[in-house]
Amino acid sequence: MPHSPERRAYLLLAAVIVTWGVNWPIIKFGLAYITPLWFAVARALLGAACLFLLMAARGRVRLPRRADLGLLLSVGVLQIGVNLALVHVAVQLIEAGRSVILAYTTPLWVTPLAAVFLGERLSLRKVAGVGLGVAGLAVLFGPSAAIFADPAGLLGNSLPVLAAMISAGTIVHVRACGRSVNAFDLAPWQMLAGAAVVLPAALVIEGPPAVQWSATLAIVLAYNGALATAFGLWAYVVVMRDLPAVSTAVGSLGVPVVGLLASAVILGEPLSLDKGLGLALIVAGVLVVTVFHSRRA
Repeated sequence: MPHSPERRAYLLLAAVIVTWGVNWPIIKFGLAYITPLWFAVARALLGAACLFLLMAARGRVRLPRRADLGLLLSVGVLQIGVNLALVHVAVQLIEAGRSVILAYTTPLWVTPLAAVFLGERLSLRKVAGVGLGVAGLAVLFGPSAAIFADPAGLLGNSLPVLAAMISAGTIVHVRACGRSVNAFDLAPWQMLAGAAVVLPAALVIEGPPAVQWSATLAIVLAYNGALATAFGLWAYVVVMRDLPAVSTAVGSLGVPVVGLLASAVILGEPLSLDKGLGLALIVAGVLVVTVFHSRRA
């Protein structure tokens, strides 16, 4: 049907893939005008403001319950605050295209964590998928990347992987909590928690905000707050609700592909062999892990 929820969800998934993928070179643009930690603070605050407005329009703004505190802190502090800080610092240090590939290895780390903490069965297919993903990381960290001789490059390549691992831990925690809370109702409060945890770090590490105000920065912040954060989160919640898990998992792999291509077109970053091969192996590993897991769930 032309206006079915499933059709709308596929259109939203395509919009999310493009919005999130293109945002990686946009972040790189923004870092020419604002330091990475203050960028993370601004993005979280703008995302919270947009989500509060959206929730208010729907009459759904409510204070978090005491029972929600664990999820509020886990997702807000780790998934949003720490994750944004790590990713923004990484994009400042290395290519945006390389960053997005490394940051989207989260499903690989969910697999062993879920086996240890949730008791999920670790099948041979899942082990093979993780192995493929780790092989992709080895390509990106290999001698051809020449990053081990460059401390800044090594740090920049390591931070998105650390962010992916933290995201994986948060996902496992959310799964363990069950479905007792509407994730979207907590989202604006989690954004505020993320900003609150990065703010003191920004003050200590980067000092008072040193911002070069310009029309470009205004566009970058508006895109990150309204589209990449608020719209992206709302749309992805709808996608997860209305599409099969396999479609969502496979579709999300479009983000690093779009991010790599967008970085090449917008920033002129080279489409090198190590990035292409690393992306292919990581995507293959995530496909094996998520698709087979979803079909058996």
